[in-house]
Amino acid sequence: MADPRIIAVELDEGSIGWRSADVDQERRIAIFDLIEQNHFAPQRVHADGYAGPYRIKLQTEEGRLGIHIHREDGAHLETLVLALGRFRRPIKDYFAICDSYYQAIRRATPQQIETVDMARRGVHNEAAEMLRERLEGKIEVDFDTARRLFTLICVLYLRG
Repeated sequence: MADPRIIAVELDEGSIGWRSADVDQERRIAIFDLIEQNHFAPQRVHADGYAGPYRIKLQTEEGRLGIHIHREDGAHLETLVLALGRFRRPIKDYFAICDSYYQAIRRATPQQIETVDMARRGVHNEAAEMLRERLEGKIEVDFDTARRLFTLICVLYLRG
């Protein structure tokens, strides 16, 4: 029976560099929300018909993202590698607007916070759509899953 969802997420600690408390909080929330509700369906058909649930490990190396996909019991199924070059600009924009958002929370009026938050969501949404496009034909994900995965990619991208 198919169960196309992620049940566990691991980030390669070797891929994670220094991060602020705000970024670490974003990571924790993204992982929690991702596990709570997601749609993640690798498109490769496995000989035994296995179709979830999945454990994933995300890793960055030399400008590429590795999505290591495992069965529920931890047995490796496949690794998908994506070049991150197209994501450099959205990641940079996302962190710039997030920094503005965190500063606004501490000092700005509710209206100013809302304005910055709308801009942050816009950048995040565009990047999530880009990720869905890059995964097309490889892994089917819904929009919310793509948003949370993009957040985790950003955390990994901060290395160094």
